[in-house]
Amino acid sequence: MIEISNIHKSFGALEVLGGIDLTIGRGEVVSIVGPSGAGKTTLLQIMGTLSRPDCGTLRIAGTDVLAMGDRRLTRFRGDHIGFVFQFHQLLPEFSALENVMLPALIARRPKAEAQRRATELLDFMGLADRRTHKPAELSGGEKQRVAVARALVNAPDVVLADEPSGSLDSHNKVELHQLFFDLRREFGQTFVIVTHDEQLAATTDRTIHLADGRVVRETRRDDSVPETPAADVAPEASAETPDNEPTTNV
Repeated sequence: MIEISNIHKSFGALEVLGGIDLTIGRGEVVSIVGPSGAGKTTLLQIMGTLSRPDCGTLRIAGTDVLAMGDRRLTRFRGDHIGFVFQFHQLLPEFSALENVMLPALIARRPKAEAQRRATELLDFMGLADRRTHKPAELSGGEKQRVAVARALVNAPDVVLADEPSGSLDSHNKVELHQLFFDLRREFGQTFVIVTHDEQLAATTDRTIHLADGRVVRETRRDDSVPETPAADVAPEASAETPDNEPTTNV
């Protein structure tokens, strides 16, 4: 589903990613972990086509996205990639249903179709009775579930999440973590999650460990030896650096 080869990214003299090679399969739930400054957010932004690398290749669902112009790339992003951030970023003047519908309307889908899909997702999230509520009337966990529904409304192939449970209490964290797996089972999306939450990382199918701009090891849930040295990770080791990187919001 996602194929990354020899991705480099620098900000001025600071090399943030130094040759990342990574393959993520369709339907996987993968976490990316590492210390602050490891370049996790920069890597996620490049996967999400929000930032272009200095060199390297990125293929999503078989498409060479870095070869696209800005207009085609924007359309591809809206159709194939969903985003969930640490803070829900819901528009306060709109209801939960309207917030979820927005990406579909921006993609020029018929309003009736957007409303049907948004309603279906909110019902799946257990928010059927909260559709007309505005963000100020929702709990923190409810807001984040609305944000997840918004990320899914265009039925993307890939959902990218940056510290999605970072602002939640322990109860809501557990519910959100389980939700990712429920959604994978129900809708078949691939999830890539940047997180400092060890509990979340331990439940994903695979964990990619970054340090100093490189993939240093990989952990698989079904591995008898939990941590695999980077040299043994297919296709090859990768590079990355500090997390003092600029962030991009959508």
